[in-house]
Amino acid sequence: MHTSVPLTANAKGLRIGVATSHYHHEVTARLQDGARAAFTAAGGLEDNLVLVDAPGSFELIAIAHALASRSDIDAVVGIGLVLAGETTHDRYLCEGVAHGFAAITAQTGKPVAFGVLTCQTIEQASARAGGAKGNKGSEAMLAAIIAAHAVKRVMQLPLGRPA
Repeated sequence: MHTSVPLTANAKGLRIGVATSHYHHEVTARLQDGARAAFTAAGGLEDNLVLVDAPGSFELIAIAHALASRSDIDAVVGIGLVLAGETTHDRYLCEGVAHGFAAITAQTGKPVAFGVLTCQTIEQASARAGGAKGNKGSEAMLAAIIAAHAVKRVMQLPLGRPA
C-alpha cells in the first residue's frame, strides 16, 4: 500500500504549539513572527496557535513536551538561538535540545519541529531570522504542518497486512 501526503502546507484545522526561547529575544521574536506568518499564510487561524515563552533554548524541551502531551495540539515548533562561544557549551545545549525534541516526538507521536538556530555569530542568526538566508521560524512551522498531516494520514490507514 502506498500513501502520500502532499508537501504543501495546509494549516486549516490544525492547532500548533510554539515554544520560543526569550534568550536572544531580538532574533527569536523574528523567528516566532515568521512561524506565525507561515501558519496563517497556510490557512491556519491565529487562535489555533498556542504561544509559550521559555527562558532559554534548553527549557524548550520541557515546554515542548507539555505542549505535545496535550490532546488538542497536533504539532510543536521549538524556536531558539544558541550561539557558539569561547567554550563548547553550545554543542551540549544543541545536542540536548535535538535529542529532547526527538524523544518527545517518539514518545507522543507528534512532530516537534527544530526551529533552534545554531550559529557562530549574531549576524549569522539575523540572516536566518528574516534576513538574507530567509526565516527559519517559518521553515520550521511549514515542516510541522506537513508532518502533522503525514502523522494524521498514517493514523487513518486501515489496519491489516497484504495477503
